[in-house]
Amino acid sequence: MKAAAAINRRAIPQAASESVWHTVDGHTVRRIDWPGVAESPRGSILFMPGRGDFYEKYLETLEQWHRSGWRVTASDWRGQAGSGRLGKDAVTGHIDDFNTWTDDLAHFWRQWRNEVPGPHVIAGHSMGGHLIMRALVDGKLSGGIAPDAAVLSAPMLGMNGPALPLPVLHGTAKIMTLAGDPTRQAWKWSEKPGEKASRRANLLTHDPERYADEMWWREARPELVMGPASWRWVERAYASWRVLEAPGALESVNVPVLIVSTTSDRLVSHPANVRAAERLPYGKLIAFGDEAHHEILREVDAVRERMMRGIEDFLDEVAPAR
Repeated sequence: MKAAAAINRRAIPQAASESVWHTVDGHTVRRIDWPGVAESPRGSILFMPGRGDFYEKYLETLEQWHRSGWRVTASDWRGQAGSGRLGKDAVTGHIDDFNTWTDDLAHFWRQWRNEVPGPHVIAGHSMGGHLIMRALVDGKLSGGIAPDAAVLSAPMLGMNGPALPLPVLHGTAKIMTLAGDPTRQAWKWSEKPGEKASRRANLLTHDPERYADEMWWREARPELVMGPASWRWVERAYASWRVLEAPGALESVNVPVLIVSTTSDRLVSHPANVRAAERLPYGKLIAFGDEAHHEILREVDAVRERMMRGIEDFLDEVAPAR
């Protein structure tokens, strides 16, 4: 049997095609699609990246799913990566409300689901995981999403920050939006408030080559570069977290959800992810320790392989091929 070709993480795969879609109010958003290598696709996966992310960072994972027979799509969020900015400069990550993103997702989901074969799976990383969970919780209000299964990598179901009650954190963020321009940056240039940029890699992955891939794409496509979030983003993130913490919210999600999380995550709250897996009626948790940082999908091979096997086993169980 001929060995599979290595995956080039610094090139758009030959089978993939980049295009755009449009939100209800006309905002242009990038997407990338793989058709799936099998005559009868295994099913379809829609992947949504995290805050400040871009789908180029996850080409390796998306191509792996494609080679496994899945029909694969990934998209930007409006205001990120190659889909414009919503603040007053080219780098600050700003949003008026997280509902803008969940409404976009619900709109795109309905369009995408009609284009591709089932079973239909949605996957997301970090903020993408948070917004997927919000769309599942708010489904009846927004028209929502109704996947056969969801896979969340290090989802931002809570933020790793000061050990204060959530209402206090949210109240402080509200004050900061009133004390100055709410579109101003909430922290210095890094992935975490107060963290020096030189230590950014240590927050994300143990794999220096995969970390360097992100830097390469930022050089190759400067429009992908994003820095800190705005104070409005921070305030709206806490408000959205409170929605998920409300009694009965996660308990209403009747979709199989796999949460992959790590105790060493210094960006999102691992305890919040563990609680979420316990609250979800069909929740499952795969937990890592010191061997994995936040970007588990871009970790060293041994960690990635365990994660990918876990995702495959989960989907085979809850969303078998039709």
